[in-house]
Amino acid sequence: MNKMNPASSQDEAPGPAARKAWMSVLAKSNPKDLNAGLAAFGALPTFDWLRRPEIGGVMVRGRMGGTGTAFNLGEMTATRCSLRLESGEVGHAYVQGRDTRHAEQAAIVDAMMQGPNAAAVQAAVLTPLSEAFATQRLKRAEKAAATKVDFFTMVRGED
Repeated sequence: MNKMNPASSQDEAPGPAARKAWMSVLAKSNPKDLNAGLAAFGALPTFDWLRRPEIGGVMVRGRMGGTGTAFNLGEMTATRCSLRLESGEVGHAYVQGRDTRHAEQAAIVDAMMQGPNAAAVQAAVLTPLSEAFATQRLKRAEKAAATKVDFFTMVRGED
């Protein structure tokens, strides 16, 4: 079962895990790929701004080993926005960088995924973005694996 599939019934809202998954895909997506996916989807719905795109800084926190004490790693530039479609669905977006168009498009997709056309948006926009991200991640892993150095110790017979 794909985690990003919308709820099976139109009466049910998608669960938090599904929304978290598609919001992650949108935030990590290449803006050009997102734009192409939306262009392939067709006409976008009209909307009203709840919060116009704002550029600011966010503190990135880390943990050693994922379980240690949290520490401030540094600051990162991010853009956020919120909007409401004419049909009433509200979309939010937080994206890395200063690309206000990327944030706007991500918020539109977030709102559309909560409406009756969620399956079509999933097929036209999110699935291709997920596949592109997986391909990019695999290429990065292969490139890193090519530089891997295996260290070993030889046992000396003196001990």
